[in-house]
Amino acid sequence: MTGTRRLPAFATFILALLSLLFVQAAQAREMVSIARPEVNLRSGPGTSHEVTWILGRGYPLEVLARKGQWLRVRDFESDEGWVHRSLTGKTPHVVVKTKVANIRSAPDLRSRIVGKAGYGEVLRTLARRADWIRIRSDSGQVGWIARRLTWGW
Repeated sequence: MTGTRRLPAFATFILALLSLLFVQAAQAREMVSIARPEVNLRSGPGTSHEVTWILGRGYPLEVLARKGQWLRVRDFESDEGWVHRSLTGKTPHVVVKTKVANIRSAPDLRSRIVGKAGYGEVLRTLARRADWIRIRSDSGQVGWIARRLTWGW
């Protein structure tokens, strides 16, 4: 017997769909946020390691690896460190990655500016709509900010 054997069209479709799902899962990033008023970011997985930064409540971090109860994380400036898992949560936050970001009354560039947020400011994510995020600042200000001006989730 010569030649190659072909899969039925439905099987080919299922395989393509599964491949796409695996690629998306591999590209998905796990995010956490700081769940306490102040948390030490350390140079290694344990309290004997040097404190490199002190992070405030809500600060978003991307999880890169795990070692026991410790998470190796990266922030919006690509700084890396370790934090104990119990000090993090899944409440979505973003951090402003531009010098100044306008907070608007609606998710539209033509809407009224109701406030401003500065570089490194942490904002609570309330909702997402296309390229916009509805946020609440520490001062309680609620509004919309362009997603491209932030990092987090």
